Amino acid sequence: MNSVRADFPLLYQEVNGQPLVYLDNAATTQKPRAVMQSLEHYYQRDNSNVHRGAHAVADRATRAFEAARANVAKFINATQVEEVVWTRGTTESINLVAQTYGQMVLQEGDVILVPVSEHHANIVPWQMVAQSRGASVVPIPLTETCDIDLAAFDALLEQHSVKIVAVNQVSNALGTINPVAEIIAKAKAVGAAVLIDGAQGVAHSLVDVQALGADFYVFSGHKLYGPTGIGVLWGKKELLDAMPPYQGGGEMIETVSFAGTTYNQVPFKFEAGTPNIAGAIGLAAAIEYMENIGIENAVAHEESLMQYLLDSVSELKQVQRIGSPQRSVGIFSFMVPGTHPSDIGMLLDQQSVAIRTGHHCTQPLMQYLNIPGTARASLSFYNNKNDVDAFVRALDKACRLLV
Repeated sequence: MNSVRADFPLLYQEVNGQPLVYLDNAATTQKPRAVMQSLEHYYQRDNSNVHRGAHAVADRATRAFEAARANVAKFINATQVEEVVWTRGTTESINLVAQTYGQMVLQEGDVILVPVSEHHANIVPWQMVAQSRGASVVPIPLTETCDIDLAAFDALLEQHSVKIVAVNQVSNALGTINPVAEIIAKAKAVGAAVLIDGAQGVAHSLVDVQALGADFYVFSGHKLYGPTGIGVLWGKKELLDAMPPYQGGGEMIETVSFAGTTYNQVPFKFEAGTPNIAGAIGLAAAIEYMENIGIENAVAHEESLMQYLLDSVSELKQVQRIGSPQRSVGIFSFMVPGTHPSDIGMLLDQQSVAIRTGHHCTQPLMQYLNIPGTARASLSFYNNKNDVDAFVRALDKACRLLV
């Protein structure tokens, strides 16, 4: 994995006169040259709108755009290419499902189950649709290790009329790998639909939506080494066909008149207006890059590096890891008692180590744990032991200054 580091130019810059150590990958990943080159090629050679032009440049753009959709479908093992809908990211994908499928199936008294540990993007859209339909969003509690409490989940499924379960594959705040296959099976047993937030999971595992058995799977390009502003909603074709459009405008229509409008077929029914063409092409390039290096190789490297980090940090007695999940990815969320996470982040930044601090868009989780927030270091396959060593040295110095 050390050899691929050269593919990521940003990793070679200096901050405060020192080499950058980038450990904020859960927020966004860096982009390999292959992705940057795909964007440059599109804008220099193929820049045109898709599906509409009657000229060669538009034809090239359309073919590249739809080839990217097919690439994503293959990557996640979708049944049909038409099941892949382009969005701006995970957040818009969840909002789309909430405001179409949610509005269609929820009735007064129904319940949407969401774990306490979810990102705001997988809480707030459900609260909005629940309020409009007379339904409610009920949190699934966690165990002492910060894993989803499956016994409590079973009880909630029995107690309520559960129509939707929404859960992340991997916690962005704690790195917990959730047992989504088991959760999906339990939800299906009571007739509930399931949405999996794969924003963190898609970069840390091979995703097979058919094997998972969920109804919807969503993720963002920028956490998968692709561009910002592009995301994916995968949904079962029969559900997408039944759902009403999310927005109105060009592309999502079949015919328009003042007497009435008929809508386009899936996936175009959900893609009103000019899409992020370059973003889709860039995401396809990112997927091709990941396939070339091997996701299994990347995951194995990250697992090894995470263990090295945990072993190294264990020498710093002031540092307290938040959560001890049974299975996790390379996300280390921590506190130094008696200090504020922001102070830790500032002192590490002064030493050119980039981490994240705050509530990580998981305020309900922080309230549940009764803490103001955490500091979070998150790994990628292009990180190495030198990065971890620099992080531990910087953290040790910060602790000695603050405690």
